[in-house]
Amino acid sequence: MTVSDNGTGIPADLHDRIFESFFTTKEMGEGMGLGLAISLGIVEDYGGVIDVQSQEGEGTRFRLSFPVAA
Repeated sequence: MTVSDNGTGIPADLHDRIFESFFTTKEMGEGMGLGLAISLGIVEDYGGVIDVQSQEGEGTRFRLSFPVAA
Protein backbone atom coordinates (compact mmCIF):
# COMPACT_ATOMS: atom_id res chain seq x y z
CA MET A 1 0.00 0.00 0.00
CA THR A 2 1.29 3.46 -0.82
CA VAL A 3 0.19 6.74 0.73
CA SER A 4 1.55 9.98 -0.67
CA ASP A 5 1.00 13.70 -0.58
CA ASN A 6 2.23 16.78 -2.39
CA GLY A 7 2.93 18.75 0.77
CA THR A 8 6.11 20.39 1.98
CA GLY A 9 8.04 17.14 2.35
CA ILE A 10 10.34 16.13 5.18
CA PRO A 11 13.67 17.94 5.53
CA ALA A 12 16.58 15.56 4.91
CA ASP A 13 18.04 16.16 8.39
CA LEU A 14 14.83 14.79 9.96
CA HIS A 15 14.45 11.58 7.90
CA ASP A 16 16.20 9.46 10.54
CA ARG A 17 13.99 10.74 13.35
CA ILE A 18 10.42 10.62 12.04
CA PHE A 19 9.66 7.21 13.60
CA GLU A 20 11.00 8.14 17.06
CA SER A 21 8.41 8.18 19.83
CA PHE A 22 7.47 11.72 20.86
CA PHE A 23 9.40 13.33 17.99
CA THR A 24 7.39 16.19 16.51
CA THR A 25 8.00 19.42 14.65
CA LYS A 26 4.67 20.83 15.82
CA GLU A 27 4.23 23.47 18.48
CA MET A 28 3.68 22.39 22.09
CA GLY A 29 0.14 21.13 22.57
CA GLU A 30 -0.47 20.45 18.86
CA GLY A 31 0.76 16.88 18.63
CA MET A 32 2.34 14.16 20.69
CA GLY A 33 4.68 12.73 18.05
CA LEU A 34 3.33 9.21 18.40
CA GLY A 35 1.49 8.58 15.12
CA LEU A 36 4.38 7.35 12.98
CA ALA A 37 6.02 5.49 15.88
CA ILE A 38 2.79 3.58 16.58
CA SER A 39 2.22 2.94 12.87
CA LEU A 40 5.71 1.51 12.47
CA GLY A 41 5.20 -0.73 15.50
CA ILE A 42 1.96 -2.14 14.07
CA VAL A 43 3.47 -2.73 10.64
CA GLU A 44 6.53 -4.45 12.13
CA ASP A 45 4.31 -6.62 14.39
CA TYR A 46 2.89 -8.09 11.18
CA GLY A 47 6.32 -8.60 9.61
CA GLY A 48 6.07 -5.57 7.37
CA VAL A 49 8.24 -2.59 6.57
CA ILE A 50 7.64 1.08 5.82
CA ASP A 51 9.71 2.73 3.11
CA VAL A 52 9.70 6.53 3.10
CA GLN A 53 10.72 8.74 0.21
CA SER A 54 10.52 12.48 0.66
CA GLN A 55 11.93 15.55 -0.99
CA GLU A 56 11.57 18.87 0.72
CA GLY A 57 9.10 20.96 -1.27
CA GLU A 58 7.83 17.97 -3.28
CA GLY A 59 5.87 15.81 -0.84
CA THR A 60 6.28 12.45 0.82
CA ARG A 61 5.48 8.83 -0.03
CA PHE A 62 5.06 6.05 2.55
CA ARG A 63 5.06 2.52 1.09
CA LEU A 64 3.89 -0.26 3.40
CA SER A 65 4.90 -3.80 2.45
CA PHE A 66 3.82 -7.01 4.16
CA PRO A 67 4.82 -10.63 3.67
CA VAL A 68 2.40 -12.96 1.91
CA ALA A 69 0.09 -14.70 4.38
CA ALA A 70 0.54 -18.45 4.73
